[in-house]
Amino acid sequence: MKDTKRFPKGLYGWIIHPTHMPLFIRNPSMIAIISVLAALCLAIQLAPRPPNVEFTSLLALVVGFVFGSSVGIFFGGFIMFVNGFFSPWGFAGLNMPFQMVGMGVVGFIGGVYKRHVQSYSSARFYFEVSVLGAFLTVLYDFITNFGVALSYVIIGMHPTLAVVTAVAYGAPFSLIHVSSNIAVFGTLFFPLIKAVNQISMVKNLG
Repeated sequence: MKDTKRFPKGLYGWIIHPTHMPLFIRNPSMIAIISVLAALCLAIQLAPRPPNVEFTSLLALVVGFVFGSSVGIFFGGFIMFVNGFFSPWGFAGLNMPFQMVGMGVVGFIGGVYKRHVQSYSSARFYFEVSVLGAFLTVLYDFITNFGVALSYVIIGMHPTLAVVTAVAYGAPFSLIHVSSNIAVFGTLFFPLIKAVNQISMVKNLG
């Protein structure tokens, strides 16, 4: 007979009972569709492209919006983890954790935003998504610029100068990033969530 005395009975049952596992792990259909989206996102992310023109933040927001904040966090973090090693711009190094956190935040906000959407067809929705895209891009760039500043501090630069240098160097790229994401979020977010929701596997989840 197994000795389960070392585990509180309630906790032991919670661990071994599959219905208490996250839906993302329990549902093969969800794993399949998210895997496809991750493969698509990585193919785009790792392909040569203009600096700071990307679709990862859009897809992270879509995944968080459709599947929930926890899945959005995992998706965004995973994509940037892989990107950190294989990006055409080189190894991310110390900045990788900051990239993962920044994109995980984007996925998390996707799940939060869904709770506040009242209409998908109004002009207000498209405007909100564009503004949200700009805000999340600025937030992501701020987090990753902090990572760059930290690397400067490690090599001996004064913290204040390190932050100013990182922000100043990244400003032109952030301008491109924000401008492109306003257009990308405003035009592609709704078609993407509509397409993902229409996939039969997604309709039958849960």
